[in-house]
Amino acid sequence: MIRNLSQEHSLISNWVSELRDVHIHGDRMRFRRNLERIGEVAAYEISKELPWKTKDVETPLGIHQSRVLEEQPIVATILRAGLAMHQGVLNYFDQADNTFVSAYRKHNEDGSFDIVLDYVSSPSIENRILIISDPMLATGTSLAKTIAALAHLGKPVKTYIIAAIASKQGIDYLQRSVGGELNLWCGDIDEALDDNGYIVPGLGDAGDLAFGEKLQH
Repeated sequence: MIRNLSQEHSLISNWVSELRDVHIHGDRMRFRRNLERIGEVAAYEISKELPWKTKDVETPLGIHQSRVLEEQPIVATILRAGLAMHQGVLNYFDQADNTFVSAYRKHNEDGSFDIVLDYVSSPSIENRILIISDPMLATGTSLAKTIAALAHLGKPVKTYIIAAIASKQGIDYLQRSVGGELNLWCGDIDEALDDNGYIVPGLGDAGDLAFGEKLQH
């Protein structure tokens, strides 16, 4: 299942337009907050699908049978670009266990790049619901490698992926890589990648826009 939230929520479309806008890019706090908002809305939409149970809750005047989540999910993100969106998801699943994966593009002299994973911090994901947030689903390689790395920590009951913008090529690659149903919730979907593997028209480098420019590896 692939959900393009810009087609369903005018607010999401508005926030994505601000993420894209070069005239707003100088405001890092606004950029981070818009990513956080998209994470919040996606978390809310995903919550509608999660299993719940009935719990007796004591009020000052009696007992109420309330519906609550059966279990908090594991909330994961790819450092560093995913931190703002991760916070948005965590705002809603505020008791969730957390997973952090460091993945980056290691650039080669010929202009190509490899995706390198050098840090994973996670609880067991066996029989858990896993929600992974990453602002830009470009080539899909980072997410595919992240999912493969987390597979060594158990098999989740279900995996949800949240992206601010996804490319059609990245979606196709991820569908082939995961080998099952792809549950993707994204702010918008763009048509193409450029020769450097960036989404076009996209928004640029989400990590740099949120946290400042970095030296290239």
